[in-house]
Amino acid sequence: MITADRLTRRYGSFYAAREVSFTIPAGQVAAFVGPNGAGKSTTMLMLTGLLAPTSGVAKIAGLDMQSRRIEAAERLGFLPERGPLYDDMNTRAALRFFGAARGITGATLNERIEAVIAQCRLEEVVGKPAGKLSKGYRQRLGLAQALLHDPDVLILDEPTAGLDPNQIEQVRALLRELGRTKTILLSTHILSEVRAVAQRVVFINQGRIVHDGPTDSLGTDQESMERRFHELTRPAEPAGSGA
Repeated sequence: MITADRLTRRYGSFYAAREVSFTIPAGQVAAFVGPNGAGKSTTMLMLTGLLAPTSGVAKIAGLDMQSRRIEAAERLGFLPERGPLYDDMNTRAALRFFGAARGITGATLNERIEAVIAQCRLEEVVGKPAGKLSKGYRQRLGLAQALLHDPDVLILDEPTAGLDPNQIEQVRALLRELGRTKTILLSTHILSEVRAVAQRVVFINQGRIVHDGPTDSLGTDQESMERRFHELTRPAEPAGSGA
């Protein structure tokens, strides 16, 4: 459902991502892990069609993101790290706006709005402007807009960044629920997130994939995962590549 085939993004001599390749099958929740600046967000932007690769191919549900972007986007929900919300719009108005932008209208739009409000537990804030929402509710609203068109695939960039422990657990519970019916790729550098929600971990460092396997292949507890994280992010020998 998600395919990165030798995705590369170069800025002059600097490589933000270099020949990144992996495939996420239907129904899998995969964590895209690495330190800050490793190339996670760059890769996700290429997968979602928001950034053109220097070379390589990104596919969603078998559809090339460059040549069939509209069709692929219909199968994809994306939550960027800082999701675009209009602070003066309340929750329901924002969802109506995003739904209309996707071409959803009439009774179908009304049904989908009510469905994602319930799914993301937004009932308490439906009339509240986005600018007045806590960060946890803003993240839930961002997820709700990504789910409006009921996509098969979700790509989520740091979905719990900056949240307090209660908000983190709420978002993680929602991700586990979504993982029953969706294919999910979520980026994080938080190891507890990997253990909490993912079945697989794809690790990137300095723009390259350095590990790919089941979650427990990174370690079975916090200490062993931290040790493995340090091993995988150990500075490489100078070779002229970027992060």
